[in-house]
Amino acid sequence: MKMMCASLAAVLALFAAPAFAQKFAGLSKTPALGWNSWNKFGCNVNEQMIRETADAMVASGMKAAGYQYVNIDDCWHGDRDARGFITPNKEHFPSGMKALADYVHSKGLKLGIYSDAGWKTCGGKPGSRGHEYQDALTYAEWGIDYLKYDWCDTNGLKAEGAYVTMRDALHAAGRPVLFSLCEWGDNQPWTWAKEVGHSWRTTGDIHPCFDCIEDHGTWKSWGVTYILDKQEGLRVHAGPDHWNDMDMLEVGNGMATNEDRAHFSIWAMLNSPLIAGNDLRSMSKETKAILTNAAVIALNQDAMGVQAFRASVVDGVEYWYKPLDQGDWALMILNRNPAPHAVKIDWASLHVQDEMSNRMASFGLAHYDLRDLWTGRFAGNTGNKPFAASVPGHDVLLLRLSRRAVRSPY
Repeated sequence: MKMMCASLAAVLALFAAPAFAQKFAGLSKTPALGWNSWNKFGCNVNEQMIRETADAMVASGMKAAGYQYVNIDDCWHGDRDARGFITPNKEHFPSGMKALADYVHSKGLKLGIYSDAGWKTCGGKPGSRGHEYQDALTYAEWGIDYLKYDWCDTNGLKAEGAYVTMRDALHAAGRPVLFSLCEWGDNQPWTWAKEVGHSWRTTGDIHPCFDCIEDHGTWKSWGVTYILDKQEGLRVHAGPDHWNDMDMLEVGNGMATNEDRAHFSIWAMLNSPLIAGNDLRSMSKETKAILTNAAVIALNQDAMGVQAFRASVVDGVEYWYKPLDQGDWALMILNRNPAPHAVKIDWASLHVQDEMSNRMASFGLAHYDLRDLWTGRFAGNTGNKPFAASVPGHDVLLLRLSRRAVRSPY
């Protein structure tokens, strides 16, 4: 009885929380790095797999590369108890979520969980509608660090209000939680979610293909390039602590290595959270090399927090530039064609300007050293002859341009 009264008192206290709640600021000054169960495992989640994934994140070098969140997606849920508090599935999580969180934390990692703004989750489990403050309190007691909040079964709800309610509930519960809005971009969250969450999905779900649409009848999932094209005009809304989320990564889930490499490069350049979606326990050396490439991850984690922009397109080859801290730039040459394509850049006549970040570069005047971030090799500098290369089909050439000297224009 005393425990029941204490729990009820805690919930009542949450409902009486101040009206000026806010998200926990500063939890995502750079895009989140982590892993999520859904893309590979769907509803087949259990505590042993999550423990093994945490172990693999450490052993594989992913933790050392900056990954920290181990996120359980849909279908971890059991029933709500007589008072309305959510419980984990006892068969799949017999030790309980608190013990699992403690294990993940013992590895120097953080545990994430999933819920939904509607009555039911996308997998048909209990959603948080009408139980937001109870669920937030429960997550805090378990030691949860990250919440992915979906948008299924939400008839009659307004997106902004529903997500603000959960934001306020998390704040009132008192434990800092990174809040990831999975609203699919249907209600333009980039226009209102900056003060609500740390990231927001800009599209529907991803599909593990480079250039396709998977039609499920009542909804569609999208290949890499389709998601890329849906980012047009959104970069102005993103920055430190509020990011456009292009969905979880499909690296290692069936695409060719070159397509995985392009996929990871695109997500890194556009500052999407890098949330791996493969089986970390059995990934190939090629997959591990992509996911742990420190130089590419550094683009995503750059302190400026500015998304790349597409400057030009020639014959299906796109040129994307990203201003970086300390005066550097990144250049991604994306070949969307299936066949290799020759490219050539005349640095002497190339001028790049980004009005959003107030950054510009005239490569004919200020020389930059070039490094290929996928091979790690030095690739000359912009003061030399024009740059020429062949970019394989469905692949990228990814360069970091580091300022080296200034030449007088006179």
